[in-house]
Amino acid sequence: MSASRTEDRTAPRPAGTSPWLPVAPCTPASCARHTGAARPPLRAALRLLAGCAWVLLGVVCAAPVRLLPRGPRMWLLRYWARGIPRAFGVRVTVRVHPYARGTGGGELVVANHISWLDIPLVAAVLPGRMLAKTEVRDWPLLGRLAGFGSTLFIDRDRLRALPGAVGTVAAALRSGSRVVVFPEGSTWCGRGRGGPFRPAVFQAAIDAEVCVRPVRITYGTGGAGAAAFVGDDPLTASLWRVVRAAGLTAEVSVLPSIPARAYASVSAHGEPGRRELARAARAAVLGSDRTTTRRTARTARTGTTARTAVTARTAVTARGAAKAATPSPAPTALPVPIQAPAAATTSAARRSPPQTAVASDRANRPSVSVHH
Repeated sequence: MSASRTEDRTAPRPAGTSPWLPVAPCTPASCARHTGAARPPLRAALRLLAGCAWVLLGVVCAAPVRLLPRGPRMWLLRYWARGIPRAFGVRVTVRVHPYARGTGGGELVVANHISWLDIPLVAAVLPGRMLAKTEVRDWPLLGRLAGFGSTLFIDRDRLRALPGAVGTVAAALRSGSRVVVFPEGSTWCGRGRGGPFRPAVFQAAIDAEVCVRPVRITYGTGGAGAAAFVGDDPLTASLWRVVRAAGLTAEVSVLPSIPARAYASVSAHGEPGRRELARAARAAVLGSDRTTTRRTARTARTGTTARTAVTARTAVTARGAAKAATPSPAPTALPVPIQAPAAATTSAARRSPPQTAVASDRANRPSVSVHH
């Protein structure tokens, strides 16, 4: 499905849902399809059993793990979350971009939403308290696991409960917790630009004066359809589609943080700062914000200029030292210019080509870690 069709089509709203809730136009019949290589049914069934067993292990161990100190608890959570996509046969690549170091305190992590796989993918890199709808609490196994993970539940069907939910998220951020949110409010197939970021949760970041951490989640070529969990797609069908997709890959890009304090006031257009902050975070996730790239390029150019200046100073010093070490000629001696033959000059030039200083672009490349 093309990006224009995904964004321009009017999504059918399920019966009984609030009219202000976001609904994606993606449907299982048109979006959730895998066209690449497929695993044999027996191998896919073994992958499914391994994945479900790993999830069940986390449910069983959730209660005793909560009694551990924060450091070991976070390490075990990341290890368990990293093993979920691996057990289901998904290869994960993590990219931490320049200027993406953590702030050390509370932060709001926002990411695009494509699949149920997004939750363990983010938890494996940036573990924190998830924001979920109240219906998740009643899900078998996963609801209990979400409760053990200190998930923040909100009632999305009642608009009057929204200010209270914003206050709850702000209080968690002020306490130093990391809160993970999917502000699109619904899953999208991943083949278009997705949906707009809902601005309400960004008000919590402004109130708590913390940073917003954008995270981009993408799935490999031919894998977006297999990983997509959209519309009324049953979870069992999505699980089977994931384990059947051979070579399914996922990439998690941790992007530079955005200080929410800069968006506390009303913008020049008269809009609340939370809307501007939501648009800035979405632009970063989509890759349309090039501020980081320009800043990295300036850093590289500055480093190149400094290296060139050091090289020039070194050359001048060397020439001065050589001149001082050369004995002065006698007063009666006259300098006799010696000119090398043309052929020798041409040969020397051919042997020693002019050196050109080329700045390395290693500073602009994100660091990569691959989980098999």
